[in-house]
Amino acid sequence: MIRVALADDHQLVRAGFRALLDSEPDIEVVAEASGGEELLRILRTTPVDVAMIDIRMPDGDGLWTTEQIAADPALARTRVVIVTTFELDEYVARAIRAGASGFLVKDTEPVDLIRAVRVVAAGDALLSPGITRRLLERAATGMRDAPDPHLLKTLTEREVDVLRLVAEGLTNDEIAQRLFLSPLTAKTHVSRVMQKLHARDRAALVVIGYEAGLVTPGWRAD
Repeated sequence: MIRVALADDHQLVRAGFRALLDSEPDIEVVAEASGGEELLRILRTTPVDVAMIDIRMPDGDGLWTTEQIAADPALARTRVVIVTTFELDEYVARAIRAGASGFLVKDTEPVDLIRAVRVVAAGDALLSPGITRRLLERAATGMRDAPDPHLLKTLTEREVDVLRLVAEGLTNDEIAQRLFLSPLTAKTHVSRVMQKLHARDRAALVVIGYEAGLVTPGWRAD
């Protein structure tokens, strides 16, 4: 069972998300909060797999709350999905750096919301690729003025290729097809890249791909 916490200062939004998620046999909403401070108190006593957090809340916004979750070893199992009202948000790049695993807009299709919870709970963090791509393209201008080649010094040539494809939003299966690898080998490469770069998840690898100059704002995946 995937255990979910909802954090949003609008009770109606939480009620809608809860009704949708609780209707699934493998998902259970175990907690709700109206702000970041309240959510953190809950998470420290209630095990949660996925926390869906509004980026603008009182008493600790989504960015600050994500930073607190990522910095607390006791909450290492909790994955964060940022929920935004707008597809473009000035805090997106910082939120990914802080440990957010993905993004959804509040008017997303129900099937995409449910899929997002399952994908993030499984550890495959980059969800809603089209939305995440647009967000990162806008946010990337605030990351670095020039690529940092030192970010990649620990990677092999093949691992750099894998990182580039992760940053383009490809899944492990798509990476395997592009590089003529087995899905298991592609997954292993992704795991090694995450370990070498000390990345919490795939979303963090996307940021590193931008910062290293492997992917630039304005690109479009095929």
